[in-house]
Amino acid sequence: MNDFKFKVLELLQEDARREAAVIATLLGAEEDEVTKAIEEMEKDNVIVKYAPVINWSKVHDDKVTGIIEVQITPERGRGFDTIAERIYRYPEVKTVYLMSGAYDLQIEIEGKTLKEVAFFVSNKLSTIDSVLSTKTHFILKKYKQDGIILEDHEDDHRMLISP
Repeated sequence: MNDFKFKVLELLQEDARREAAVIATLLGAEEDEVTKAIEEMEKDNVIVKYAPVINWSKVHDDKVTGIIEVQITPERGRGFDTIAERIYRYPEVKTVYLMSGAYDLQIEIEGKTLKEVAFFVSNKLSTIDSVLSTKTHFILKKYKQDGIILEDHEDDHRMLISP
């Protein structure tokens, strides 16, 4: 990938609604050149999807996000890929990462309740033959997501009292 396409990606990542004309102006390029670069990256599956970052706590609080650390035994000749694919096909699974360190996969899932997330772990995930162990964490509050601060910092309006 050339430097120009990389700069276009960075600008789109900051704001996916930026029009090609604006990107062209920011990069000192022609609009057609930007449009062509974006189309090529979409075709090559570099740009997979355009999606907003939503602060769901402002809309509703009726979903639970779980982060699950999973230790697995890789399959001979296939490694972690087949198991990861089996896991990411579940509709409640939002993200799957192959990790270095104490565990192999990190999975982010969403459910309506803690019980629903626990059901996924106990009845779907832990029953996969290659899964050795799981450790589940629940997200209590998101402060920043994808480089975007979700909560405005509120200034302390209390009066200062000194002894």
